[in-house]
Amino acid sequence: MRRRDRNRGKSLVLSLCFLWASSALLVTQASTDSANDAPLKDSVTNGQKVLKNADDPLDSEASRFYMQALRGIEYLCTLPPSHASPHPSAYKPGYLNSLTNERSTAGPLSSVLRIASKLPILSWLPNLLTGTLSGGAAPSGRRKEELRRRAFKTIELLERASELGHEDAMYILADVSLFPPSPLIPVDPAKSFKYFSKHADITGNATSQAAVAFFYATGYANVVDVDQSQALLHYTFGALSGSQTSQMALGYRHWAGIGVNEDCMTALGWYEKAAETSMDYFLSGPPGGRTLPLTNTRLSDLYGGVYGPGASVASTGRNADRAAVKAGFARAAGETWEDVMEFYQYHADRGQVDFAYRLGKIYYHGSVYAVPGGAASGAEGVGAIKRDFYKARSYFFDITRKVWPRHNIKSPLAFQVEKVDHDTLATAALAAGYLGRMYLRGEGVKQDAKIAKMWFQRGVAYKDKESAMGLGLIWRDGLVDGQIDLKKALQFFLSAAGRDLAEAEVQLGKHYYELGDYSTASTYFESATRHGSPYEAYYYLAEMHSNHAHDPKTPETIRYGYCSTALSYYKLVAERGSWLENFMGDAEQLWDYNELRSNKGRKTDPLVRDLEKEGAKLRWWIAAEAGNEIAQNNLAYLLDQDKSALRYTRFASRPSNETARLALTQWIRSANQRNVDALVKVGDYYYHGLGVANESQEVRWAKAAGYYHSAHESQVSALAMWNLGWMYENGVGVEQDFHLAKRYYDNALETNSDAKLPVLLSLIKLHLRSYWYTLTGGTQKGLTLWDSSEDSEDHWYLGKAWKKSWGGKKREIDGRDGDVDLDSTYLDEDDSVQWAREKRREELERERAEHDAEGGFGPEDYFDAAIGGPGRRQPLDDRDELLDDMILVAVLCVIVGMLVYARTRLVARREEEGRARERAIQLEREREAAVAALRQ
Repeated sequence: MRRRDRNRGKSLVLSLCFLWASSALLVTQASTDSANDAPLKDSVTNGQKVLKNADDPLDSEASRFYMQALRGIEYLCTLPPSHASPHPSAYKPGYLNSLTNERSTAGPLSSVLRIASKLPILSWLPNLLTGTLSGGAAPSGRRKEELRRRAFKTIELLERASELGHEDAMYILADVSLFPPSPLIPVDPAKSFKYFSKHADITGNATSQAAVAFFYATGYANVVDVDQSQALLHYTFGALSGSQTSQMALGYRHWAGIGVNEDCMTALGWYEKAAETSMDYFLSGPPGGRTLPLTNTRLSDLYGGVYGPGASVASTGRNADRAAVKAGFARAAGETWEDVMEFYQYHADRGQVDFAYRLGKIYYHGSVYAVPGGAASGAEGVGAIKRDFYKARSYFFDITRKVWPRHNIKSPLAFQVEKVDHDTLATAALAAGYLGRMYLRGEGVKQDAKIAKMWFQRGVAYKDKESAMGLGLIWRDGLVDGQIDLKKALQFFLSAAGRDLAEAEVQLGKHYYELGDYSTASTYFESATRHGSPYEAYYYLAEMHSNHAHDPKTPETIRYGYCSTALSYYKLVAERGSWLENFMGDAEQLWDYNELRSNKGRKTDPLVRDLEKEGAKLRWWIAAEAGNEIAQNNLAYLLDQDKSALRYTRFASRPSNETARLALTQWIRSANQRNVDALVKVGDYYYHGLGVANESQEVRWAKAAGYYHSAHESQVSALAMWNLGWMYENGVGVEQDFHLAKRYYDNALETNSDAKLPVLLSLIKLHLRSYWYTLTGGTQKGLTLWDSSEDSEDHWYLGKAWKKSWGGKKREIDGRDGDVDLDSTYLDEDDSVQWAREKRREELERERAEHDAEGGFGPEDYFDAAIGGPGRRQPLDDRDELLDDMILVAVLCVIVGMLVYARTRLVARREEEGRARERAIQLEREREAAVAALRQ
């Protein structure tokens, strides 16, 4: 595999504030009136220099303006949080926070300091007090005006340097106009397009080409008209220059047929280039590869899916166990990550090793939710917290010190404590695996393979699979004294793979892949994907399928299958390994959707929040044009016109058809990438005429039925089935057929038992309509359900409907057997929140058994209150649930009756008012006529 030198980071000013903070971009300070400013350190964009040598005498004036502008941007980026809009990870705690930044003790002083450190983020405290505690105060009006003038001056300097031909100033001006690093710099898409176009024409820069292509592809902010041919042209220039985003956009366009004919092989070529760029960057990291970015999150998942909990495919069946859905439920229950971390810390500081181990994992991965597959598989973005290697290592050391109080590299087990309980020993072995990984990769410590080997040997002695994996890497790559022993490495890999560690299976697959044994390699890679490998395994599987697709001997009948599989795997690799152009990660950080995340210690101005959300939407839009399904879904969800409870009534304003058209486009693209809820959404848009105003009602309804049928074929969307039942019942978009309506209603109930109430009411109404049709002499076979010759199995009676409805709730028809232990599935070891709930429940049960106390509020009972109490997930008695539902039906009937009565009265009142106005107008006309007659 050809290795490329890819040092391109994110767009330069997209994260300009943080590049300065991390010293990634160093500006040598020199006199502003000197023509001999020191040259800037190169900032490389796709292999091209972005910043120019400032000591060219021909460009001295332009360079001076440019340098002054850079210093102005740097100053704006270092303002207090009330002005700047820093990256969440760039937050620096105040004085009180610094007192508890390190591992705290379990004493009362520590508790007081921890509570005091949270005072600045409490919204109910006065702003003056919170500003003082957090180390900052709101600026005066004069100060604000001064800062605005400085921001204006910075933009003016960049414009003057650009007009003098300074290429880097053009790029910076275009970038800050589209992605302002401070809210004091105004967003100006027109200016951004102007200078991106100018910079692209002069330099051919890949990033500028991609930006211009985006403007033409979307018509963003109405700067230019949508022109897909121009977009294709600039994406091509950007892709040929090495822009990964442009390569993915071209691959997606050729796959989906956007502006070009569908061509799988051409799309495969572009996605292969993007995946190769990502893989090269991954392998350039420490042993085992770079740490994967946190996973991306659909906004709708935080609310139970597009249609809410129970109605959406995203939150039913096995999907309800996904981290994003559980995080949304936790937020709705009032939980915060701070409460979870406090609960863990409280017990960890009192010597409970299981809490300490999980707390160390959380700080190591930077997320409350880890991804299945092992330490190398990364973590979920929805549970993100600030990553802290120091705290992780401290907690891991606390555990291992109970077993190995002293270290000996030559004899790792020499000083082991003899009398240690089994749980502590097992947890210490797991912690040793993480410590070895940190020393092997240099994460929070100085990289030292010898110390890493010592920790791995301790873990392997007690069958830790991560330790076996680490020793395999050391022996295979000769990381200790250059000693290579492939036989030992394979033995350790096999040991870890035998315990279903995905990363070990990947290493075994790579070994056989290099030997040319593709059958065995494929077996290991496929097993790794099943066990949670999110990256490398897919790349090598894509390579093998791509080779088959390009092989001239492959029959044309199966070539497309190889091509489509390889393309999907390359696409997954390029999107998962998005270190170089991580628009998705930047968007999520700006959106700050996760209210469960610890507060950043600042109260954000509403204007700043609006700017951040608009910036997030823009970045999702860029990623959506590159084919990212999650970005498409998020953008569609933000633009969705189908959320209001008053939609399609006279009380609701008619949505913008242009906005609806854009939302429909994104829903369609998301649906084409196998998102079933998006498929149902597309059907809804056609049914209601959103974004398709030029089509007749009959055509729209027929298309809506087609999309519902497509969603029904997935056998997971009860909502699509119910919609089809309603359409067949009423003959909307399809021929009226009560039998098919009943079949789809039944399928909806079988697919999702939560649909029992609407299905029951629909079936009652359906049979009443059929009965009335039969009584009135109807003979059309499709509209009568009362034929006695019907098969007894399908014959309907009211008791059978109740039996099906209430008996079906005992099982979820989602592909699982009825006797599956849901708790064992739900309580995955990577779910830190649910594990904490169960531990807290066990503690309460134990306390009740030991102490017959009359009440009281314990030191950590706040956590139990936050997560809903110990009986939160206990199932209700069937009879109580039946009674509740019957009461609900009665209440709904009363409400419907009241609404009908209110509507009737409202209509009558409006008619009476209308008649009164007409009488008044008539009287006024008669009066005017009488006055005119008198004047004559």
